Amino acid sequence: MGEFFKAELKDRFLKYALQRRDYFEIKTLYDEFLSPNYNLDFVGKLIREIQEYDSSLLDIMGGNGVEIFMMASTSKTQQFLNTGGFKDMHVKEEEKWDALLNQLASNKQAQEDTQLLKSTSPKNKREKTLLIILISAIGISFVFTLFSLIYNTLLKPEYVPADEFERKLEQVRSQYIQENERLTQELKQTQAIIDSLRGSNSTD
Repeated sequence: MGEFFKAELKDRFLKYALQRRDYFEIKTLYDEFLSPNYNLDFVGKLIREIQEYDSSLLDIMGGNGVEIFMMASTSKTQQFLNTGGFKDMHVKEEEKWDALLNQLASNKQAQEDTQLLKSTSPKNKREKTLLIILISAIGISFVFTLFSLIYNTLLKPEYVPADEFERKLEQVRSQYIQENERLTQELKQTQAIIDSLRGSNSTD
């Protein structure tokens, strides 16, 4: 049984209690509303839920060895029904949850849209393109410089004595280290340029 139907049954129990001017047995509610599809225990469950919400909505009396045997309406029964009863409470609760879920879905969609805009924005594309071009240029420069050093020092076809060869080899090592340091410095400067571009873009 759905929660909405249960809320409607509770309201019907309270309305029935208002129509009665005396105490009546719980079995009367069963015969009136739930027989033969449900059992008497289910009626007792709904009455206990009414009591748990507000014990002053019904005046409950025990008897015949059971906690809930007879009941009657109270001064608060009509007031509660006038405000909408359990059915109205259930509808409002559902609307509140629907609104919350819609808000969460909207926030999630907004975050996804923001991430999509960031990833496809022209500024980010421009930064990535610039970074690739600068790194490619530095890499090409490094390869050509290294090739030129090796060719001019080691591969040029001429006779070189062993000690001269070792001296030139050491010279290549030294020039390689210097070139590597220069390229490292250029990479740092390139990163600084990219960082400054990002900083200026974030303030736009």
